[in-house]
Amino acid sequence: MAQVELIMPKMGESVAEATIIKWLKKEGDKIALDESVLEIATDKVDSEIPSTTEGTLIKRLFNEGDVVQVGKTIALISTDANVVIEKPDVKTPEITKEINIQREIAKQPIIEVVSIEKRSESGKFFSPLVRNIAKAENISATELESISGTGANGRVTKNDILAYLPGKNIQTKAIVENPIQPQVVKEQISTNGAVQQKPSISINAGDEIIEFDRMRKLIADHMVMSKHTSPHVTSFVEADVTNIVLWRERVKKDFEKREGEKLTYTPIFIEALTKAIKDFPMINISVDGNKIIKRKNINIGMATALPSGNLIVPVIKNADTLNLVGLTKKVNDLANRARTNKLSPDEIQGGTYTITNVGSFGNVMGTPIINQPQVAIMAVGAIKKKPAVIETPTGDLIGIRHFMFLSHSYDHRVVDGSLGGQFVRRVADYLEQWDINREF
Repeated sequence: MAQVELIMPKMGESVAEATIIKWLKKEGDKIALDESVLEIATDKVDSEIPSTTEGTLIKRLFNEGDVVQVGKTIALISTDANVVIEKPDVKTPEITKEINIQREIAKQPIIEVVSIEKRSESGKFFSPLVRNIAKAENISATELESISGTGANGRVTKNDILAYLPGKNIQTKAIVENPIQPQVVKEQISTNGAVQQKPSISINAGDEIIEFDRMRKLIADHMVMSKHTSPHVTSFVEADVTNIVLWRERVKKDFEKREGEKLTYTPIFIEALTKAIKDFPMINISVDGNKIIKRKNINIGMATALPSGNLIVPVIKNADTLNLVGLTKKVNDLANRARTNKLSPDEIQGGTYTITNVGSFGNVMGTPIINQPQVAIMAVGAIKKKPAVIETPTGDLIGIRHFMFLSHSYDHRVVDGSLGGQFVRRVADYLEQWDINREF
């Protein structure tokens, strides 16, 4: 009898685990190729895992509510058409063990704490993260049941429970009140075998201790890993984007009327990026030990801020094959679904180059951290009006122009200053050479 392992798939560049929300198939059920077997959730996306083969589900290795690492086997599927699943007797050793555990628990003294089951009496599922937040904020099971969920099948997400907390927009917190003396926290970290001392942190009266949520922890680990992996260098160029500003102001209403989409600057920047990547393909690479992987496809990740304050990077696959209208629709669709937690796992992985718009926060420039395993990232700043010298056949003039800084961070192991600097200059050239009479 041939058996096929169903594996927990990779959910994205920085996602290492997922929670099983619901099994859609029971042991003994027939499964078709690509038929959904179970629903999973991460702090980034909810998704279904399809079967990789046709057959019969013979073993589920995890239960609903379990947190499973990426790459782990979660179920076994038999490809034998005549397989028969024997149902275990009710009195199995596992059940007997569970009963004994429950009896031991019953002997323990009662402690008044918030106790919330992973699935309520009405069938609503609560993830471990949501239950932990509810416990820390002293939210009862009945109160949690009343919260309207925006996740799959009405599931309460992290954002739902945080939005519910009155007067709060943070995760679980602890308030340190009137300590006798400041508490000093010391930790040691290891870098290449060398032990280093973290700074001592004093905790004083009134300070709040805010626990990382899972997504913030993943982001933090990914950023530290990136800085440790790649020696970062950043080059800056100031681009005159006056023609783009004037062109967009002229066509944006007609564009929205015809295409049903708002025209932002992001697809314009991505179009310039893809042209420059074609000119300098050694920017579109990854490093594997002492080898360079030169990417065939140009997949542009666009950093997107979430309402929770966290960050996610949806990816536009084969961005160089899309025209400006196609890029606009893709950018708007991914950004909107990112903010409502509707992205699929495939839409947040496979990026080969990333762009982040720090100008949306009013910043004129930034020094972004590379999104591993890529080797470069570009930040675009706010567009500002400035007086500038304008060269004409009859002499120089002073005029008002629209300028924007481009910040290009790159991995100095494989991208030297000449390549990194020429690349960002080429992007600026494409932006400055924008045809003000261009049709869309």
